[in-house]
Amino acid sequence: MSKQIWKPGNMLYPLPVVLVSVAGKDGEKNVFTVAWTGTVCSDPPMVSISVRPQRYSYQMIKDTGEFVLNLTTEKLAYATDFCGVRSGRDLDKFKEMHLTAMPSEQVAAPYIEESPVNIECRVTECRELGVHHMFLAEVLCVHAEEAYLDQNGKFDLSKADPIVYSHGTYYTLGKPIGTFGYSVRKK
Repeated sequence: MSKQIWKPGNMLYPLPVVLVSVAGKDGEKNVFTVAWTGTVCSDPPMVSISVRPQRYSYQMIKDTGEFVLNLTTEKLAYATDFCGVRSGRDLDKFKEMHLTAMPSEQVAAPYIEESPVNIECRVTECRELGVHHMFLAEVLCVHAEEAYLDQNGKFDLSKADPIVYSHGTYYTLGKPIGTFGYSVRKK
């Protein structure tokens, strides 16, 4: 096997594709994409998103300390891409992409009804890391679409057709190949 040496870069792929919905202090709302997102802690449940300060929604998050992560699906791929390349300074992306902004339970930012999972978050810290600032946030509430639950009430990701992102391309996820602990489970 032969490998090339590349300059340092973020090669942790694929990444979850999320739509982040926000509300400003004056009630304005926006939705945008974030590639730099992830789980930070399970107890208390925490996530992070990294946003460039130049982004339209950045100041809304700074001002309110709130946002909602909305998981994306194959059906939402076009809207997701659009919301990542167009600015909320110029147009209402909820209206343009026919996304339904629903009132959240714990935060002022709306959640997206068409998303299978919505994660309401409150910022606990903002770290200026370079071109991106990372918002660490506690998860306050999770909405899960009942259509994607299995007979045991567990969220069945395969029913939702989630998408991921890798080097400029969106992908659907494939078939399940095992469950946690299957390598050591007694047969």
